[in-house]
Amino acid sequence: MPERVICHDCKHVLYEGSELKPPDEIIQSYSGKCPKCGRKLSLLPLGVEVKPVSKR
Repeated sequence: MPERVICHDCKHVLYEGSELKPPDEIIQSYSGKCPKCGRKLSLLPLGVEVKPVSKR
């Protein structure tokens, strides 16, 4: 199942792919901040939205 991780503030896609990656790995790859808006990324979910990803 594909995974998509999106910034809570600006909706920038931080990760999208079929390989499931742990959230801390994704956060570390961006040095803890969203590259688009600069918001601090956190492991604590503010709200988790799960929905199917359409195939392109």
